Amino acid sequence: MTPRLVNCGPVTCLNVTGMGEPGGAEHLSAINALSTVASAMNAETGPLEGRWWVEDASGSPLDVPRDQWRWHLLLSLPGLPEPGAVEEARERSRASGAPVDRVQVVTFTEGECVELLHVGPYSEEKRSLEVMDAFMTEHGLVPNGLHHEIYLTPFTDPTPKTLLRQPVAPHSARTSASRLTE
Repeated sequence: MTPRLVNCGPVTCLNVTGMGEPGGAEHLSAINALSTVASAMNAETGPLEGRWWVEDASGSPLDVPRDQWRWHLLLSLPGLPEPGAVEEARERSRASGAPVDRVQVVTFTEGECVELLHVGPYSEEKRSLEVMDAFMTEHGLVPNGLHHEIYLTPFTDPTPKTLLRQPVAPHSARTSASRLTE
């Protein structure tokens, strides 16, 4: 697959923020909370999404131990829920034991992004990320936001499909902004 540039406008989502390795207890608990609240709302949602970052910016994020990865897990909504809808869904879901109080509604805009469909195990995403990095370099772009993944297949699928997305800015704009803060 070849990376492409896309413009991503505002999206409203159910969100849980946390830290820990993908597939670990914290991560699975967050997924359960999102699913439980979405179900109680009878909300049509998009596929599970994750926005990822690490606090240690000294090297490659992939070199940071996975239990230190930070994330926002998301289920996109068709629009802003009615006032009180999420609170009511949390109350109705409380008996499930899922950590429903962690679920909140967020709206964010990524703007211009480099996007690539990764087909294959998550452990092989590094190659797709390298293709995206080369594309950004070739087009004079730098990362300008959190790494974003949209899981198009269940985690248990033997050949998962993940849409990888990286918000970007022109290299010169990022350099100018950096000078202003130094």
